[in-house]
Amino acid sequence: MTDRRGAGTSCGYGAPKAYILWQSAVAFFFFFATVFLVTPQPAHAQSYTFNTVQVEGNQRIETATILARMGIERGKPVSAGELNDAYQRLLDSGVFETVELTPRGNTLVVAVSEYPTINRISFEGNRRVKDEVLQEAIGSQSRRVFTPEQAEKDANLVAEIYSAQGRVAATVVPRIIRRSENRVDLVFEISEGTTIEIERVSFVGNRAFSDRRLRQVLETKQANILRTFLRSDTFIADRIEFDKQVLRDFYLSRGYVDFRVNSANVEFTRERDAFFLVMDVTEGQQFKFGRITTVSEIPGVDAAIYQNALKVKPGVVYSPSLVENSIARLERLGLKQGVDFLRVEPRIKRNNRDLTLDVEFALTKGPRIFVERIDIEGNTTTLDRVIRRQFDSVEGDPFNPREIRQSAERIRALGFFATADVETREGSSPSQVIVDVDVEEQPTGSLSLGGSYSISDGFGVAVGLQESNFLGRGQTLGLTLSTAQEAEQYVINFSEPYLLGRRLRFDIGTGLATQNSNFSSYDVKRVFFNPALTFSTGELSSVQFRYNWQDSEMKGRSNEVNGAVISSEIAQGKRTTSLLGISYTYDSRLGGLNPNAGVLFEVGVDAAGLGGDNEFIKTSGRVIGQTRVLNEEVTLRATLEAGALSWTGNDFSRTIDRYLLGPNTFRGFEPAGLGPRDLSGGQDDAIGGNYYWVTRFEADFPLGLPEELGLRGGVFYDVGNLWDLSDVNTAGGNIVGADGSVRHVLGLSLLWTTGFGPLRFNFSKALKKESFDKEQSFDLTIQANF
Repeated sequence: MTDRRGAGTSCGYGAPKAYILWQSAVAFFFFFATVFLVTPQPAHAQSYTFNTVQVEGNQRIETATILARMGIERGKPVSAGELNDAYQRLLDSGVFETVELTPRGNTLVVAVSEYPTINRISFEGNRRVKDEVLQEAIGSQSRRVFTPEQAEKDANLVAEIYSAQGRVAATVVPRIIRRSENRVDLVFEISEGTTIEIERVSFVGNRAFSDRRLRQVLETKQANILRTFLRSDTFIADRIEFDKQVLRDFYLSRGYVDFRVNSANVEFTRERDAFFLVMDVTEGQQFKFGRITTVSEIPGVDAAIYQNALKVKPGVVYSPSLVENSIARLERLGLKQGVDFLRVEPRIKRNNRDLTLDVEFALTKGPRIFVERIDIEGNTTTLDRVIRRQFDSVEGDPFNPREIRQSAERIRALGFFATADVETREGSSPSQVIVDVDVEEQPTGSLSLGGSYSISDGFGVAVGLQESNFLGRGQTLGLTLSTAQEAEQYVINFSEPYLLGRRLRFDIGTGLATQNSNFSSYDVKRVFFNPALTFSTGELSSVQFRYNWQDSEMKGRSNEVNGAVISSEIAQGKRTTSLLGISYTYDSRLGGLNPNAGVLFEVGVDAAGLGGDNEFIKTSGRVIGQTRVLNEEVTLRATLEAGALSWTGNDFSRTIDRYLLGPNTFRGFEPAGLGPRDLSGGQDDAIGGNYYWVTRFEADFPLGLPEELGLRGGVFYDVGNLWDLSDVNTAGGNIVGADGSVRHVLGLSLLWTTGFGPLRFNFSKALKKESFDKEQSFDLTIQANF
């Protein structure tokens, strides 16, 4: 190692003493200098004192307003932090594009640049959505301050409106046009794009139900060949979320309590012009009801009485709605027995071994809370009483949360309101609640145009005007005008669902109907007046009392000859009928225990003779049973229908008073194409019969074709009879078929669900008929609303 030293110096221990002292002093100096530099020194905050604040650049905003917003007082010390806070307050006001604060001695200069005001707002490129709808959605308004942030938010809101219509490719660009006096025109340039359709909806993980069956549940549909009339095949994100819920409800109502939707993936097709929707689900096992018991935890309440009121039985497929219905049934029973604050608590025990759920309904005492009042807001047209009558509770009644929820559903089901929110809050005391009903009304009037076609009446057009909330009273007033080639009808209907404030429905209809008979040479003209009262006798049953007054006439056609029977009936001229009737209906097809099976039972009796010309008793009945099999893809239906006319007057009945069977009742024959006929005078007149019965068996099923075609197949078998001409003036007639005979018809159907209405094609063959019957091997029915 090389050691560099200066002349006359040495690094040994024998160095001169002065030199050592000098070296120590230098080291001491550097040590204290380092300590001084490293040790933090206290900082002194900078402060300002302004005697004058000068504002520059403001045009619309007053100087005093700016100074008040800053919060800086003249002559008082202001720190740098307070000065920064003042700067931030001016920016946060949202009216300045730039702000600069510059201290100049005792003067603070505030330089601002104001945002322009919006002169006008316009939309360009929008054809699918009106300007008024878009204007209501955005936050920017004319004569308000323009900010780029708000304009961007508004552009996103407009894009969301288009996305909700399936136009996810829509783009919205906000632009400004500078005007004088610091004003701008705000223009939203819109490129609407095209709707993106759902090309395919498929499922992963489903075993109990096929993709075809599950697609019927969803609101989202696959693209249809008639998509001009279909809007449910476009991609809408909110609809996918709704579909998840309805799919869950579908499975839960069929006992799949562990069902869940794992994911709902939406992917572009390779061409990026459509979507694939794939739902990944886990079904789990199907559970049924096991033991169903009722226990009472309220002294003096007998659980056996409530147990006997239950309709659900073991072995029935489990459904949450059946549990809810049972709870509501027991709570209503408690009200009838005077048990206040009754709460029914379902306690469910799971049995994985036999896949059953034991349900124990515990009768408990709820808290002593009363309804203080019901407040209704938002109804400008609808009367308060129309909303209040949807509640079973009134002020002062015990509070029942379940009943309030059911009342809310009934309010929404009225169809009078776009939104209906029902909430509760604490009242004047903890033992009181106030029910708040907030509604937003929507139009309740409608104009409908319809077209139809049938073999019996030909082509027709129908025009309907209806107001379902007439004068805000919840009443329905309707006018129907329909005309076909062979039939016309003009009817006025009125309905009051709560007559005298009770759940008693009152209907009345009056009108004029004419029909040109295409199976005989006469026309029919009717004027009628039909009031009726209907009330519920149970959850699934109802009874109707009705009165019917009718003035009817059979009129012959000029230059046409009629048989002896029809001629004698035409000669009777106008005849009036005044009758009272009663009917009973039970229908479990929608609200029964089994969502896939149900029964409709109807029976009625009409007695004429309370004035008028005609006297008779007419009895009719109908039973329909239907079910779905093979994973609910095939629908089986059986119908038994019958009627009997007993003429009690001294005169003769007419053809229009008796039963005439047509394609809607007995397929395979022309209108009035089977039954008794009069062949006198070279004519072939259908004259009907006093008794009939018809049994129809039918099934409809998928054809295995792409679902977007909307085609299903069907097969049917009809058998029945029409007979008896008692109290008929058959003098001079050549009558055949009066004793009747059983007819058999076998047929195939093609059902086509289109965007403008259902079409049904029936192809039939009579296996057994009479020689005088009028067979019809093809029948087409079209009905559409547009």
